[in-house]
Amino acid sequence: MASADELTFHEFEEATNLLADTPDAATTSRSDQLTPQGHVAVAVGSGGSYGAEDEVEEESDKAALLQEQQQQQQPGFWTFSYYQSFFDVDTSQVLDRIKGSLLPRPGHNFVRHHLRNRPDLYGPFWICATLAFVLAVTGNLTLVLAQRRDPSIHYSPQFHKVTVAGISIYCYAWLVPLALWGFLRWRKGVQERMGPYTFLETVCIYGYSLFVFIPMVLWLIPVPWLQWLFGALALGLSAAGLVFTLWPVVREDTRLVATVLLSVVVLLHALLAMGCKLYFFQSLPPENVAPPPQITSLPSNIALSPTLPQSLAPS
Repeated sequence: MASADELTFHEFEEATNLLADTPDAATTSRSDQLTPQGHVAVAVGSGGSYGAEDEVEEESDKAALLQEQQQQQQPGFWTFSYYQSFFDVDTSQVLDRIKGSLLPRPGHNFVRHHLRNRPDLYGPFWICATLAFVLAVTGNLTLVLAQRRDPSIHYSPQFHKVTVAGISIYCYAWLVPLALWGFLRWRKGVQERMGPYTFLETVCIYGYSLFVFIPMVLWLIPVPWLQWLFGALALGLSAAGLVFTLWPVVREDTRLVATVLLSVVVLLHALLAMGCKLYFFQSLPPENVAPPPQITSLPSNIALSPTLPQSLAPS
């Protein structure tokens, strides 16, 4: 049996003869056949290419992944699975977004710090439903308290307030963001630097901004100035959150358009709050007070009798 030195010598001699005959040929050592599994053998040829096998393998993986993604069809918007992703949030995310809407501050963007390019419909849907239910129930409780203060008031459950509250809140939470989103998209064509939020992000902004009105059951307190104070506080917090969130988008536009747009946003929010206050929380009647005696005047054509009392008549 030949020794290892002799095998190495014969291998080197064969390689020398092969290079002498064909200088462009590639050399491969026999020891390469003993390369451990899991290591990549690098072949050196006339082109000087390194890692060719790795590149081919990477390209094949990319092609397979692309083919797999193409095979997965996106569900249509009429299917339930299309909207399922918009409700894929956990409790901690919803609570964090509610907290962000309750504590607005300058420089703190609700979309960037809380939504993080993942808007949801779970929070806005249930916030609107809860607010509509609270408004309808407290509106009926207001009449109950009024009846206790004035027994002449006849109370009957007003179930139509549930419908009015639901239609009003859901229309506001969807139609106003739709109009705002469409206007910002139109202004984007005029001002190319503007990058408006998506429609779902705009709906999410408005939906979470309505949460502050849910604790407004405090409007049941029969103190008018306290009711208006609570309403102004809730309106201020909610409107401030909208302004701070929309400002990074509208500030790229002209000063006039940005001012008018934010003023309209605040005005519509104020109209919603005042409408809820005046319709669902009617002012309670005052305490019962005995009516003053009514004095009726006689017609002028009736002459008073000139008769005197008998005790004063002359004898």
